[in-house]
Amino acid sequence: MGLMIGIDLGGTKIELIVLDHSGVELMRRRLPTPQGDYGATLQLIKRLVDEAELELGQGGTVGIGTPGAVSRVTGRLKNSNSTCLNGKPLPDDLQSLLGRPVRLANDADCFALSEAQDGAAAGAGVVFGVILGTGVGGGIVVQGALLSGPNGIAGEWGHNPLPWPLDEDRPGPECYCGKYGCIETFLSGPGLSRAHRLSSGETLEAWQITDRAQRGDGSCGRSMRVYEDRLARALAHVINILDPDVIVLGGGLSQCSRLYENVPRLWERYVFSDRVDTRLSPPRHGDSSGVRGAAWLWKDEFSPVSFQRL
Repeated sequence: MGLMIGIDLGGTKIELIVLDHSGVELMRRRLPTPQGDYGATLQLIKRLVDEAELELGQGGTVGIGTPGAVSRVTGRLKNSNSTCLNGKPLPDDLQSLLGRPVRLANDADCFALSEAQDGAAAGAGVVFGVILGTGVGGGIVVQGALLSGPNGIAGEWGHNPLPWPLDEDRPGPECYCGKYGCIETFLSGPGLSRAHRLSSGETLEAWQITDRAQRGDGSCGRSMRVYEDRLARALAHVINILDPDVIVLGGGLSQCSRLYENVPRLWERYVFSDRVDTRLSPPRHGDSSGVRGAAWLWKDEFSPVSFQRL
């Protein structure tokens, strides 16, 4: 099989990309996700793969980026915000339907793999990829290989407590996971909106807050300074444990240019070192990183040097 096919299985759209061995994009398709219909979702994935292989005249490997993760206990999907997928044997069903092995990974893992392979962190030894969107997640790539761990949760950064909490951070908002004060509740888009509403009385979307702050709005500027300090603390905790070469931000909030100047300046006070050489970068592939990373899940089949899967 000469092609690498990636599928981004999102809550509102299913996107397909086809890459050659060197990462050149050969095709891209995007269709709306059948809402709440597991069977129709499987059939749409099959249709996209069949049509791509027919048009390009050859078969390919298939990698899938999913919300949530596959349980090591049951082999079924868990923690997905596309609830029709939860509890379903998605890997087995897709492999049966497509007639080949399929590799699945969390969408944040796919983002990190894409940016480590040929994106903003290409060539770096240790990469931490961050999603700052509706939720907050992370993925870790070490020497070109995606780190999963024995529990399949490596990089689940968003469901740790915000470090070095201030009085105004305690006890923190309630998280959907059942705990309080998770990083996700502070650093997601809804988390930024909530914090701004509590401090100013204004109800704004995250992109409106970042845009107004950029244009000199005082209350939005204050909300962004609080957000940047929280992000600096949360990433400093990662640096103290993982010491990555590069941290790449993804998701909607990664488009806020001031983060790349302000956060590294702030994290120096929290990192346990006399100098911080970790680089904070925007994504090279933008919102295409997830689907590209899904395709790259099979890169060891084509690489002249086959990395050990960690």
